[in-house]
Formats: sequence, structure tokens, C-alpha cells
Amino acid sequence: MVKLVLVRHGESAANFSNTYTGWSDVPLTARGAAQASAAGQLLADTGIAFTCVHTSVLQRAITTAYLVQDAIGQNWLPIQKSWRLNERHYGALRGLNKDATRTLFGANQVARWRRSYQAEPPLLNVPVAGRAYAAFPTTILSRGESLADASRRLLPYWVDEIAPRLMRGENQLVVAHGSTLRALIKWLENIGDADIDGVEVANAEPIICTLGPDLSIIAKEVLDAD
Repeated sequence: MVKLVLVRHGESAANFSNTYTGWSDVPLTARGAAQASAAGQLLADTGIAFTCVHTSVLQRAITTAYLVQDAIGQNWLPIQKSWRLNERHYGALRGLNKDATRTLFGANQVARWRRSYQAEPPLLNVPVAGRAYAAFPTTILSRGESLADASRRLLPYWVDEIAPRLMRGENQLVVAHGSTLRALIKWLENIGDADIDGVEVANAEPIICTLGPDLSIIAKEVLDAD
């Protein structure tokens, strides 16, 4: 059976400060780097061999991917970086403290922005560009996304780049972000829009999905260092 392994990046500077991040490019903390290496060691113990690593263009995921590759001893693997695997774009909430937004907007409104499938955050007036996106049309730049929006730009990458390799029997490693991994899990497990708010993806805890011939999940295991 083919394996799909999903890993959320280790603790980032924004996780530590409890701020919204999205497409902001923040680094891992020292703790986050240690978490990434530990996640890699957990994967190394399984003996799973991969043919490709997929990650976003954001450094917290890229660094995590590199550290995982170090730990599993598979540094030669090709690593594909795509903006489609970026974290959900949090729009005008970027850089704001999450607790402060609960005071400012109310806990119920913040919960809808963070956990609802369709709710959009307050939008930026104009999208913020960056060198990582210079080769792409400006239409990929977002003013803010719901989880549904993030899912729509993620799924073409799944269809074009990940699923075909899995169909050939090649194990794949995806190192990305909490919201985009939630969106992918929603797709794989056919989770309803109203139920996705209960799905959490912890930092640096590998999720091993064993897939059948039609890429349906046969078994799922979460590796936890604790």
C-alpha cells in the first residue's frame, strides 16, 4: 500500500508570539527546529522511503522539510516548492495577536474566521507581493482567504503533482501548514463543511495515511514524540 505522509512545520516565530501569519514569511524558533528534527526521527523509525517531498514557498515549511530529510537520511530526494501549498492567507489579520483580536472583534467572530470553512478574514486593501511570486501572474496574490479559498488553490497541486505519484505506488511526503493540511485532509476524508472546524493538525506530528488503489484512506496514524 502506498503512503502519504503529512507534516505541519515546527513552531514558528508567529506560533510563539500567537500572531496570525498566513503568507508572511517567518522563521522557525529553536524549539520549532528541534520539533522538526524529532518529527524526522519518528519517520526514520518507520523506514518509509519516499520519492518526492512537497512543500510551500514559506521558510518555516521549507526548513522543516530540510530537517526532516536530514533525519530520515533521504536528502537526495527532489523537493518541490509551490505557492499552492502556502498557509491560508489571513488578510488584514496578518501580524495581529490572536488574543487581541478576540478582544477587538469578539470571540465568536474570531472563531468563525479561524475555524469556519467559508468565512473570510478582513481583507487587505491591496495584495502584498514578494520575490517568491515574481514569476507568477499577479492574480495568484490574495487579499485574504477562507479555508474554502485555500482548498481551491491547493487541490490542483494535489491532482497534478501528488496524486499521480501516489497512483504509481510512490510514497510522498508533504510538509506544509495547518490550514492547507486541514483542507487536504477534508478532501481525502470527505469531511463536511460544518465538521472541519473540529480538525486540528499539530506542529511537527507526522500523519501517516495508508492509501488504497483509489487513494482512499485505509489507515491513518499520527506520530507523537510525547
